[in-house]
Amino acid sequence: MKCGTVTIMGRPNVGKSTLLNTLLNIKLAITTDKAGTTRNVIEGIYQDEDSQIVFIDTPGVHKPTHKLGNILNKKAYQNIDNADIILLLIDAEKGIGKGDQFIVNKIKENKDAIVFLILNKIDRISKEKLMEMIHQAQDLYPFAEFIPMSALKGTGKEELLKTLKQYLPTQEPIFSEEELTNVSTRFIMAEFVREKAMMLTRQEIPHAITCYVEQYEEKENVVHIQVLIVVDRDNIKKILIGKNGQMLKKIGTLARADMEQFLGKKVFLETYVKTIRNWRDQEKYLIELGLQDE
Repeated sequence: MKCGTVTIMGRPNVGKSTLLNTLLNIKLAITTDKAGTTRNVIEGIYQDEDSQIVFIDTPGVHKPTHKLGNILNKKAYQNIDNADIILLLIDAEKGIGKGDQFIVNKIKENKDAIVFLILNKIDRISKEKLMEMIHQAQDLYPFAEFIPMSALKGTGKEELLKTLKQYLPTQEPIFSEEELTNVSTRFIMAEFVREKAMMLTRQEIPHAITCYVEQYEEKENVVHIQVLIVVDRDNIKKILIGKNGQMLKKIGTLARADMEQFLGKKVFLETYVKTIRNWRDQEKYLIELGLQDE
């Protein structure tokens, strides 16, 4: 069968995680309208009767301002060499910028790379602008394929899958049929909470928070989950809790809905907020959150 690994790369907030979820027909990676949402390398396994494609969602490549940022960039770069195919995602509405050129220069270090250019969010631009971008991109890199898409709406999904199969090697499956991802269910549950906290708070807060599951107990008809939200300042803690705990309650209500849909069971969710100053620069907490340098 056609089988291999496909790394999804791009600047922050170009739609990488949305593309992964669309290709898998399941919400595996969290998505928001804020840059820097994805922090871990997430593998999602697409399978049909004649193929198995391991899609790798990477953190957005950006200019780092702390140790966490350096680690995220490094994790993204590591998945250039290991992939059979690289999907470079560009926000068609914003156009090709210096950040895209920076990623292309990194990709050029692997001279054997097969790279598709995915022009995402084409529903927001004219056909004329799309053609201009394709011509511009031809001078950027010798891309194997140009595929216009709307990851959010699923436009171009089948064309992308069909084209990938033409390039992937014929070999034995990498994973069993039952496997969906490399990350744990606990990780996914924590990410659901982080997504809602990001969505409901203002711009400067998302980069200062993270979440992880402290307790996960699965019974026959219900799952009991405790999630700790970590922040680096007390004022952010107050915002996340809200007046009379209303913000934290809303975060929990929305996150629980995603959890129940994913698990197919009723969820009893408890959330807590704790201040750990400068956690993004402290090795101890990066290790606990699976974000240590390697």
